[in-house]
Amino acid sequence: MSSITAPEKGASASQSTALTPRQVVEELDRYIIGQADAKRAVAIAMRNRWRRQQLGAEMKREVAPKNILMIGSTGVGKTEIARRLARLTNAPFIKIEATKYTEVGYYGRDVESMVRELVDNAISLVRVHEREKVESEANTRTIERLVDLLAPRPVGFSVDTNEPEETENSYERTRARMKEMLLAGQMDQRDVELTIEQKNAPVMVGGMNMEHMDMDFQGMLEKIMPKSNVRRKMTVLQARDVIFDQECEALLEPEKINAQAIELAENLGIIFLDEIDKVVSSESKGADVSRQGVQRDLLPIVEGTTIQTKFGYVKTDHILFIAAGAFHKVNPSDLMPELQGRFPIRVELDDLTEHDFIRILNEPKNSLTRQYEALMDTEGVGLEFKNDAIEELARYAFKVNQSSQNIGARRLYTILEKMLEELSFEAPDMKMGKVEVNAAYVRERLEAISEDEDLSQFIL
Repeated sequence: MSSITAPEKGASASQSTALTPRQVVEELDRYIIGQADAKRAVAIAMRNRWRRQQLGAEMKREVAPKNILMIGSTGVGKTEIARRLARLTNAPFIKIEATKYTEVGYYGRDVESMVRELVDNAISLVRVHEREKVESEANTRTIERLVDLLAPRPVGFSVDTNEPEETENSYERTRARMKEMLLAGQMDQRDVELTIEQKNAPVMVGGMNMEHMDMDFQGMLEKIMPKSNVRRKMTVLQARDVIFDQECEALLEPEKINAQAIELAENLGIIFLDEIDKVVSSESKGADVSRQGVQRDLLPIVEGTTIQTKFGYVKTDHILFIAAGAFHKVNPSDLMPELQGRFPIRVELDDLTEHDFIRILNEPKNSLTRQYEALMDTEGVGLEFKNDAIEELARYAFKVNQSSQNIGARRLYTILEKMLEELSFEAPDMKMGKVEVNAAYVRERLEAISEDEDLSQFIL
């Protein structure tokens, strides 16, 4: 399954990539514990992108990104490093599981689809940026349209009346008063009728989704598919949002957005190929053909080629590829030699220790303990984690990882969710209260489960 990440609001892509490697690492440290080598590698890769932008046109074309191969067990931070990097640098980013392509021609996917998804993400980023530029004008138009709905101009009044100028002035005064009331929020609950354009259902041709169609054919279908308008009654408060969206859309320039998005994807795009070790040949001969095929299909995209999308042609020469895998049963050297050569930067991520778990629960800005405290606070329950509770949780997480499948920091999610299950259920009925989580609290809820190895594997 692929996932798409949008950047945090702030600096533009060109500004954010000007961060120094040290600054990038410092920002990543706020969310991710340890893995200094991997952080340094991606930070340098980002800085090299900025350096490339400073070069002359001829040299700029020649400088290719140094793709990165991350080697490490699940849950040690590979995906999070790449995802946070994309948010920090405002870069288009998608995460793709390489195993999705091991059955191309059956139920797998065309490897070129990853580039199309990256462009879709870039389109979303550019649209957000361009939308911010037109919001002021869209808001002005929205108010005028709402006034039109609340105080429609009488049909033919300037012709039928004996005093058209006076009536016109009266109408304008009515509109002015209506606008004042509208801006003051006094009309929010008034009902109005609004025309809304209905979206078309996804097209399926012979069981094939539009994504897999020829780009020209797909574009043609999108143009000829009929669109329907419906009238809906809603409050002014609801209509304001709908009209604002409509006006923003009307002010945007699709061709300009598409061109900017393609340029953004080509120069700043990041594609994260997870589970790359799963496309390495194993002893299972039946799977070898598809796995080798995926590597061969990936090679031209990583090396640099041109992919056709419905928004235009996209060159992959300067997209940064970050591949990741556990490589427990195979080695990076088992990849096709040509593909190996396209990932010159290799970093090995460390397995997480008990001390790492303590730091993960304590230090990051978005730590799980802070998340649970915030969630319980919405119920009026003051949740507080004591230091000995943090240590005990870390001990359980490390112990379960050692005795069963090691899933790294993800183990903390199941541990905390199980420990706080009863509190989460009872919190709405507790009204105001304070819950102190200490080592005894942790042991009371987890000891029996963790001691039963079979039970632990299913629950924790």
